Amino acid sequence: MGVKLSSIIQKESIDFKDLTNKRIAIDFSNTAYQFLSSIRQQDGTPLMDSKGNITSVYTGILTRFTNLMQKDVKLVVVFDGKPPILKIKTQEERELKKQHAEKKLALAHEDEDLEAISKYSKQTARLSRDIIQTSKDLVKALGLPIIQAPSEADAQMAFMNEKDDVWACGTSDIDCLLHGAKRLVTNLTLSQKRRLPSGAYIKTTPEMISSEKVLSSLNINQDQLIVISILCGTDYNQGIHGIGPKKALKLVQTYHDFDEVFKAANADFNWKKIYATFKSMPIMKNYQLKFQEPNLEAVKKILVDKHEFSEERVESSIEKITKRDKSQKGLGNWV
Repeated sequence: MGVKLSSIIQKESIDFKDLTNKRIAIDFSNTAYQFLSSIRQQDGTPLMDSKGNITSVYTGILTRFTNLMQKDVKLVVVFDGKPPILKIKTQEERELKKQHAEKKLALAHEDEDLEAISKYSKQTARLSRDIIQTSKDLVKALGLPIIQAPSEADAQMAFMNEKDDVWACGTSDIDCLLHGAKRLVTNLTLSQKRRLPSGAYIKTTPEMISSEKVLSSLNINQDQLIVISILCGTDYNQGIHGIGPKKALKLVQTYHDFDEVFKAANADFNWKKIYATFKSMPIMKNYQLKFQEPNLEAVKKILVDKHEFSEERVESSIEKITKRDKSQKGLGNWV
């Protein structure tokens, strides 16, 4: 879900040319839920094969990932591991909301209400173990590195970014900043448009968020940014009623002692446990970022043989990036 601090976070538009030959760590879960939400049939239900297996995520990987690869963006895909204990309550609450949405979805089907079907179908999206494992196999077949984080992908990506093993973290939220990432890239899609709740579309471009610029513009440090997030609400706690990003910022600028900050905010929870979760997130230090040539036969086995994708479409997508690889051979693009 991510921390909601967009109103105080400085962003700058960039071009895909700025990402050429740059390694970008991708939060798989974050990206997969985007695919589940946006890649759907006309009635709002997700794409499926004849056996009822949801294929929206695989479609997204084939389309977006290969398009980015064709533009020489070097993707590193990071998968979530075991969630922190504090996140379990949040996950349980999300599951209850999904179950509630499923009941409304069933009623919408009975009423043949296409608008409601589209709405509630998106709210019931889940990443099954099979989708995750098949996605790993597909990403590997595309020749991209896979990193299995021991816990939160955000923390793993931030560590890799701190070490300059990746240039930026590609995600739709700012959680990586709380774990020490130096640079984020959002709107990492080639569609160049986003649909508003009203149904209208607006043009979008990739945006970069620099941790250094954010902290400097807000006149705070990394720890204060974490405290602001806790005040507003994170995946590990509910925010404090009546406190948004701007008010939280004012509190940390007014009180330099964090106990005083939370006292002034009338917090009724142990903020130190949440703070410690951010500061001590498990990460894997021994990883390898090895890029390989796409394996067309392996991709076809997953998409064509197992999930009934068009063979022509799959071959066309892979041909674009393999031709690119050959034309760039020897230039060090995949070092």
